[in-house]
Amino acid sequence: MPSPPLTLISGGSRGLGLALVEHLLARGDHVATFSRSGSEALSALAVAHPAQLVAENLDITDSPAIGGFIARMASRFGRLDHCIANAAIAHEGVLATMRDDEIDSMLAVNLRGSIIFIRECVRQMLAAAAPADRSITVVSSVVVENGSPGLAVYAATKAALEGFARSLARELGPRGIRVNAIAPGFLETDLSSALPEEQRARIARRTALGRLGKPEDITGAIDFLTGKSASFSTGQTLKIDGGT
Repeated sequence: MPSPPLTLISGGSRGLGLALVEHLLARGDHVATFSRSGSEALSALAVAHPAQLVAENLDITDSPAIGGFIARMASRFGRLDHCIANAAIAHEGVLATMRDDEIDSMLAVNLRGSIIFIRECVRQMLAAAAPADRSITVVSSVVVENGSPGLAVYAATKAALEGFARSLARELGPRGIRVNAIAPGFLETDLSSALPEEQRARIARRTALGRLGKPEDITGAIDFLTGKSASFSTGQTLKIDGGT
C-alpha cells in the first residue's frame, strides 16, 4: 500500500493556513508546516497527530532555515507531493502614508518568501522519484483582479505571485509538476479583521452570496488542485470569492 502523500504548507498556524492543515490531516495526508510564531490551535493538532503532522516555528524570510526544513521533511517522509504557498502578511493603508518597512515586509514575506519556499520544494521534487501526482498551489487574492483601497501593495505582491505561477507552470510541466493559484475573496481571518467594520460590511454587500468567506470555503478548491481531477490543469488561477 503506498504511503500517504506529503503536503507542505507555509503559514499553517492561523486562518486559512490552519483550516487547510486540519483538512489535509482529515483526508489522510502527512502534513508539514511552519509559521513565525505558531499558535495554540496548531500545537494541539501536532499533539493529536504526532505521526502525521510536523509544525515548526520558522521565519519564511530565513532562506537557509526554510531549505533545511523542507529537505528534512522530504527525507523523513520519503516523498514530497504537494506544496501550498500560503504565508502572507498585509499592512492596510493608502500608499501615500505607507512606511518603507511596511512595504519591505510584504515584499519579503508574500513574494520573496513564497518564491524561496517554492524553490526549495521544487528542488526536492526534482531530486526524488516522481510520485503519480505532484502540485504547487499559490494562494493569491481576489484583490489582484478587483482591487481594493488600502491594499495596493498587498495586491501587487499577490499579482506578482500569479505571474510567477503561470511561468513556473510552463517550466515544470514537462516534469509532471502542476502549478496553479487560488484567489480567495475576503475571508473571516486575522487579515480581514484589521479592516474597518464599514469596509467589511461594504465588501459583504458587494458579494453575490452576501457574506465574507470562511477558511473552510477554500478547502474544496485545494482538494481539486492537489488531486487527480486536476491532472490536466496547470497555469490557472481559480477564484473562490462568493461572486464579487
